[in-house]
Amino acid sequence: MSNAIDSEIVNSEDDILIMLDSLMEKRENKWWNDFYSNKDKPVPFFENIPDENLISYFDSGILNKGKALDIGCGNGRNSLYLAQNGWDVIGIDFSNTTIEWAIETAKASSINVDFLCQSIFEFENELDSFDFIYDSGCFHHIKPHRRNQYLNIILKYLKKDGYFAMTCFNLKGGANISDYDVYRDYSMHGGLGFTEYKLKKILEPYFEIVEFREMKESYNDNVFGKSFIWTVLMKKK
Repeated sequence: MSNAIDSEIVNSEDDILIMLDSLMEKRENKWWNDFYSNKDKPVPFFENIPDENLISYFDSGILNKGKALDIGCGNGRNSLYLAQNGWDVIGIDFSNTTIEWAIETAKASSINVDFLCQSIFEFENELDSFDFIYDSGCFHHIKPHRRNQYLNIILKYLKKDGYFAMTCFNLKGGANISDYDVYRDYSMHGGLGFTEYKLKKILEPYFEIVEFREMKESYNDNVFGKSFIWTVLMKKK
């Protein structure tokens, strides 16, 4: 096909999603690789320390041992914590720079984690295979038109009695814009901020919310905790 008239045809709902992808993701992978290229930048989540809410799930006995998937794992800090606590962990991220970093850290610490350079939309595994799925800061970067697909992928891979937990920006941390604004501006503005109402409206059709709270600010050098983030713990309905 030699021209846009013949090649850019919207003939199905999938075509609409592909069209929106092409408009919104021109620079994303390169941006994240560049972002993670300097490990010495003063970015709080560059430290090899776990989220405070993740620690609390172990302290309260919610998490014991099993198989975990860490989505948007970054440098692997939460994946490594899970593995240190006896979990069989797969960590995925679509930035090859950060996956290489995670692999280096795991080898240096003699911790076994299966790190994969993949988007959650490319990831494949057995159905109902994970006892715990964790998303630490990926959700607020998911484009609105891909949210339903993302949440259905979680449901597909989460065991019936498993837990799904996420952290994402509240309005103190993320962009205070509507879903429509994302497409008006052709930008996620560094990550969407969510009100409690909006986040529950999105999640409740899919999950039973067990705990919903603001992340506790941490002044402990071994714990990541910032109050501009929501933490949500869920189970399948």
